[in-house]
Amino acid sequence: MNLPPVLLVTGTDTGVGKTITAAALAASLQQRGRSVAVYKPCQSGNAMGDSDCAEVARLAGPLTAEAGVVLEEPMAPVPAAVLDGVQLPSVEAHAQRIRQLCGTHDHVVVEGAGGLLVELDHDGGTLADLGTHLGHAAGFAVVARASLGTLNHTALTLEALDRRALPVVGVVLGSWPATPGAVELSNRATISGWPVRLLGAVPADASAVDPNDFRTQADAWLEGLPA
Repeated sequence: MNLPPVLLVTGTDTGVGKTITAAALAASLQQRGRSVAVYKPCQSGNAMGDSDCAEVARLAGPLTAEAGVVLEEPMAPVPAAVLDGVQLPSVEAHAQRIRQLCGTHDHVVVEGAGGLLVELDHDGGTLADLGTHLGHAAGFAVVARASLGTLNHTALTLEALDRRALPVVGVVLGSWPATPGAVELSNRATISGWPVRLLGAVPADASAVDPNDFRTQADAWLEGLPA
């Protein structure tokens, strides 16, 4: 398959390595000579200093990186917005902004909040709904753990995407250990045998890699990424 203009990065859970995977995707695409924008519909945890856009830009290099809305508490968007007294943008508003970014960039990497069905607006809109709004311009990259339990979580996420007829670019193991054990190796082999493409594995310590090295190594980590 050809790589779509929009890559929607979702996780099988929170803390699986979505941000670092988004940075690796952006870096890999830039190494291929593509212009890339990164968009985060809902950034939570501002009070804790969290900024996924800033982290992606630090690792992947200079690029357009913006959040649709910034929320203070490190919570799911809807409850965080209630605490902040903020009205969240609609999923359609996010889709419109992504389309605008597509007009000036080869690719837009969109990082979701937590898993696929976390609500991004007050009407129950999710990253899956955002994919529906964007249609054939978008495909999903599913970031999964390498550890025990990942096969079930990954299969559930892929089933939810399939039921909605949403295209999947592939699966990324988002925190691959330096010394994988039998469980991690078995999980990787199993996912490699699924119909969906295994895009690769991002090292667990990738965020600590020198940014220049991160940019040059990202394409090798994501060796299964289509052209």
